[in-house]
Amino acid sequence: MKLQVTQENLNKALTTVARVANSRNPLPILNNILLKTVDNRLSVAATNLDIATTHFIGSKISTGGAITVPARLMQDFIGSLPESVLDLELEDNKLHITTEKYRSTINGTSAEEFPVMPKISDGKKWVLPAKNFKKALSQVVFAASSDDARPILTGVSIHTHGGYLYIAATDSYRLAQKKLTKQSTETGLLVPATATQDLLRIITDQDDEVSITHDDQQAQFMVGDVTLVTRLIEGNYPDYRKLIPKSFATTAQVKLADFLNITKVSSLFARESAGSITIKVEKDMISINSVASQLGENTAQATAAVTGGGEVTLNSRYLIDALGAFSAEEVKFCFNGKLEPCVLKSEADSDYIHIVMPLRS
Repeated sequence: MKLQVTQENLNKALTTVARVANSRNPLPILNNILLKTVDNRLSVAATNLDIATTHFIGSKISTGGAITVPARLMQDFIGSLPESVLDLELEDNKLHITTEKYRSTINGTSAEEFPVMPKISDGKKWVLPAKNFKKALSQVVFAASSDDARPILTGVSIHTHGGYLYIAATDSYRLAQKKLTKQSTETGLLVPATATQDLLRIITDQDDEVSITHDDQQAQFMVGDVTLVTRLIEGNYPDYRKLIPKSFATTAQVKLADFLNITKVSSLFARESAGSITIKVEKDMISINSVASQLGENTAQATAAVTGGGEVTLNSRYLIDALGAFSAEEVKFCFNGKLEPCVLKSEADSDYIHIVMPLRS
């Protein structure tokens, strides 16, 4: 293998794929990145057996070939070089990297030992606008569970319902759902949250669309020059729609910035009580009270347009996360009773809904 590539392009590709290389994996080869010539491009790839990411970059190829090299060393080294044209040449599993002022050799491992994700040979394929898909993922993925004891909840559900495509995630304490677009093709994917987090990093503001291909075991997402393949989580996602209330006894419409600010301030006094804050809605006001038995207490208020009244106790971190997912100027905070689900929504983003389950006060 002998080729030329720019430091900028190679560094970008390494940054994209290196996160997937898992240094804690017992298989040493998974700590490596695969460099492989494909047609007139260089393929830079990494996998942890559950997720595989490939980034193609333009290069001037004299001789084709493939090699795997340590991911961390390669990324740190290329990232430290000045912008320039790099000469890469492979001899006996040693990768020589040369620029005008640097000459380095990285010992590699044969590409034949590198695992390959099975190809999706007969899958369904569809396309989504990149900007809309990225926003939807960012509004939902943080609500997925990180507890492997319930693997179903560590995934993000991409599914159709009533002729529309939805993205949803829940950890059983909170739920985020985004209605994306009309879609007649029946779809039901349970994508690991770790894979969707990688997707969020991959999709840029310059990308126009995301191409999705999937079968029952895997899903492939193509964005520009990057391809991400992930194994799907097996199992049936819970029927969360039963949790969403149809009507509310109490609603408070409040400026997002005000609600977020009083929640953040109150959370400072809620650290001793695992983030517990009490929200009270009355007349034209929404107020949050939090108590730190050793340090003091706090009450913060914001003006709101109120219907009904009452109070509920929530986890402040869940509320802050939820409010951070909205981009509208105002949000509605709705609930029925102390132990009923609390709903956050916005008229400006009517396709997004967030539920937070209350704490027992």
